[in-house]
Amino acid sequence: MKPRLTWCGSLLALGLLAAAPAQPFGLDLNKAIGELKNLKTVVSGPDEQEEHEIGRVAAATLLGAAKPVRNQDVEAYVNRVGLWVALQSERPNLPWRFVVLDDSSINAFAAPGGYVLVTRGLLARLHNEAELAGVLGHEIAHVVLKHHLQALRRDAGTQLLSDLASDAAAQQVGKANIPPQVLDAVSGQAKTLYSRGLDKSDEYAADQLGVLLAGRAGYDPYGLMSVLETLDSLDANSSSLALLYKTHPRPADRLAQLEKASAQLDAFGRQPVVADRFTAAVAAAGKTR
Repeated sequence: MKPRLTWCGSLLALGLLAAAPAQPFGLDLNKAIGELKNLKTVVSGPDEQEEHEIGRVAAATLLGAAKPVRNQDVEAYVNRVGLWVALQSERPNLPWRFVVLDDSSINAFAAPGGYVLVTRGLLARLHNEAELAGVLGHEIAHVVLKHHLQALRRDAGTQLLSDLASDAAAQQVGKANIPPQVLDAVSGQAKTLYSRGLDKSDEYAADQLGVLLAGRAGYDPYGLMSVLETLDSLDANSSSLALLYKTHPRPADRLAQLEKASAQLDAFGRQPVVADRFTAAVAAAGKTR
């Protein structure tokens, strides 16, 4: 039986709940995205330029630790689901990119500007598309709420990140290359952040918005809770969970926060989990039980 939750969230969340959920499941997901996405994925203005460059360096730092899986079908599938969920957010115009890392650990990451990365190990623990949408919704929420951007700004300092954005803008018009020392400094701050993690309050906020985005996309909004229940059932001392537990609250604590925060998920009614399409799509990724 699904838990009944109580929600005390923001106007953003209430606005998402008020809108009728999208239902792409009887259609080709590519077609559904194409019909909705009449949007320019461009970066404009100094603030967005800074965010884009910070995110590019942060994502490159993560990709330096683990490479993407060599399976275009799996990558394309995760990108379709992720983009569909991201289009329900308040930042649909970002150039969203979704990557499956060839890493057996259980984790997912986000970087400013629209980068979302999920490990093969976490993908292997999921059971359906609604769970995937919940995981990706959590990471999308971090980007929408600018959690990593704000943390890196605090850690690296305003001047350093301003220099990064200015140098990147100059590079685009052929005037300069970004100095290696600037890239190295931002990359170092990103490594520290991803090994330390965000504040617990940021993780709880991303959970709350993430389940709403998944529900808004037409999925069973309880997908993320199912994932957290799975993680809570695993051996907490497993090496595959070491970084996740170091950088995130325990799954039981996250579930407890969601139980306090979202009864209005029931407003979405009965929405599909889409198990068959998920199973067929991720089989090539070496999915195991």
